[in-house]
Amino acid sequence: MNTASAPDSTLRVRKVEIRVYRAPIQTSVTTSFGTMHDRPAVLVCLEDADGTRGWGEIWCNFPQCGAEHRAALLQSVFAPLLMNRQFQNPDTLTRELTRRTHTLMLQTAEYGPMQQCLAGVNNAAWDLTARREGVPLYRLLGGTECASVPAYASGINPLQCLETVESCRKTGFRTFKLKVGFDRKADQDNVRRITDGLLPHEQLLLDANQAWDLDTAVTVLRELAAWNPGWIEEPLRCDRPLEEWRSLAQLSPIPLAAGENLRSQEAFRAAPKYLAYVQPDACKWGGVSGCLIAARTALHAGAVYCPHYLGGGIGLLTSAHLLAAAGGTGMLEVDVNPNPLRDGLVHPRPQLRDGRFLLPEGPGIGVEPDHGAVADFLQRTYVCG
Repeated sequence: MNTASAPDSTLRVRKVEIRVYRAPIQTSVTTSFGTMHDRPAVLVCLEDADGTRGWGEIWCNFPQCGAEHRAALLQSVFAPLLMNRQFQNPDTLTRELTRRTHTLMLQTAEYGPMQQCLAGVNNAAWDLTARREGVPLYRLLGGTECASVPAYASGINPLQCLETVESCRKTGFRTFKLKVGFDRKADQDNVRRITDGLLPHEQLLLDANQAWDLDTAVTVLRELAAWNPGWIEEPLRCDRPLEEWRSLAQLSPIPLAAGENLRSQEAFRAAPKYLAYVQPDACKWGGVSGCLIAARTALHAGAVYCPHYLGGGIGLLTSAHLLAAAGGTGMLEVDVNPNPLRDGLVHPRPQLRDGRFLLPEGPGIGVEPDHGAVADFLQRTYVCG
């Protein structure tokens, strides 16, 4: 991993703090492959020798034990490799941790969870570095002056979708993403009803969460094209052969979007050959270092970069800074399902205005975790150092 803007600012890690949260919710979040009955979050904090702290978040939505598992990996595998070590910058830190854990990753086949931990540590290292430099993260990464980024309302469940869209509209969203991949007739009815109510400046996006095989996807997308959605996200499983994705891109009347489950720069270099919208998730793979390269690769190839994200407030701010740093015409994904760990965890709470997510101008990601506001949801804390 190598970001051109990585500063030569030695990190000396003296403490690693890991926090596991779980917030109950009244309405489950439903996808084509599973359901979230609560909202989890795993935060990792790196503290430098001078007392500066940086925060990162790790994807842990699935399986149900995901948050506790990632936290245990951080505490038992990664924290010992970080403690009392010096690293030239976040890139070198992540390269060293990747090298030291690669054989273990192969031995255990824990590719996803360990890469998610690496991503969160990388995010924390970048936040720490930007705070030490006294600048917002997006500026440290080469972004220009940017007070806000476009955003869209994500995670809209099929049940009561019209009510959710109306609520999002009142909040300030102008683009809405509906989950599909369930019952074809129900999907069509929901798409039609939402589209019929869209205002002239509004748009509907669709997310299938890897629901279909190639033949089914071709058939369903030709049906759904009647309502002109802006994109269809993950219509196929992410591990389907590249030839299938290319065939679907040629046959689909709806532009394809994906990327949250790609896990290499090689995969992201190939992505613009079949994706119109490329969506790496900085809390799932690569962190800031890897996703910024993937974003710039996509933009250079003519695709649109839209960071994927569905979690708590720390990861959302990291994703917003990445979008601001990369530039382009992409949108920030903002989950609109109830989540105290998104809305209450960070202070000051970011705002949405006229469909744009306002970036705080403080150093790093610009916010501090408000642990007191979410104290009731804290499940476990590890402190190393």
